[in-house]
Amino acid sequence: MKISVTMLSSYLYCSRKLFLEKVLMLEEPPKESVVMGSIRHETYDKINKSEEEIVVSITKKAPLDIIETIYKQKYLQILRKSIASNKKRLEEVNINMLDAYKKSFPFIIEESSTRAVNIFNFIEENNVFGVELWQKLTPKIISELRIESDELKLKGIIDQVHVYDNEYVPFELKTGRTPQDGVWPSHRIQIAAYSLLLQEKFNKPIKEGFVVYLDTKEKRHIAFNPYMKQEVKQIVNEIIELLESRELPDFCNNENKCRKCGLKQTCYNEEEVNNLLKIKISG
Repeated sequence: MKISVTMLSSYLYCSRKLFLEKVLMLEEPPKESVVMGSIRHETYDKINKSEEEIVVSITKKAPLDIIETIYKQKYLQILRKSIASNKKRLEEVNINMLDAYKKSFPFIIEESSTRAVNIFNFIEENNVFGVELWQKLTPKIISELRIESDELKLKGIIDQVHVYDNEYVPFELKTGRTPQDGVWPSHRIQIAAYSLLLQEKFNKPIKEGFVVYLDTKEKRHIAFNPYMKQEVKQIVNEIIELLESRELPDFCNNENKCRKCGLKQTCYNEEEVNNLLKIKISG
């Protein structure tokens, strides 16, 4: 059995909810934050995959505003297509496509400007263009990297991996609230798990990772240490035990989490949950 890395953060967030979803097979109703987060992830993935095409098209020196325009036009086109492909999901959470575009627009403009400045500065320093510019450009960004390990019993998709001369740095893009300091514990474990997967795949030490909180444009650093591997392994084993168990975990006792949870009504209905558990066991 291989555990999805996202299950690690779900387990730390609320083990009871994970049990309801993965053992009792309950589905949380769609939420605006989830749909908008999915659109943003999809857009950033396509943005990363379009980078080579944009960079190779720059065959001579150009002012920064021209390079920014190239990026903005391409990125906004990608955003519009992502929103259109998610029209049905947006309707399910009562958001029209124009509102979705307005909510996402500032992030995409910021991203296009950041990348344009990076390319402009790289050209100024190295005086290279087109294919050579792309070949020499650092960092390269690998998007949505699928990765798994039999030894670690883990599998997942890393949002981004930045490659600097054979040094690999995992990045996770997150929507929602940003912690006052550092990263949320579940996000820390997720990055730690991805670092272990990368280390095994490329046989390179992974020194650090980042969580990017998109809503506040904050990039938070995580330095890796030797204890993280044991921590990840322990959580993986606990999740496998949970999935094979027929014992319902206790409530998380966090009012904020429960208030926002789409499964709270079923979760607090002990009779309904116990009946579902009996059906699962008898099945």
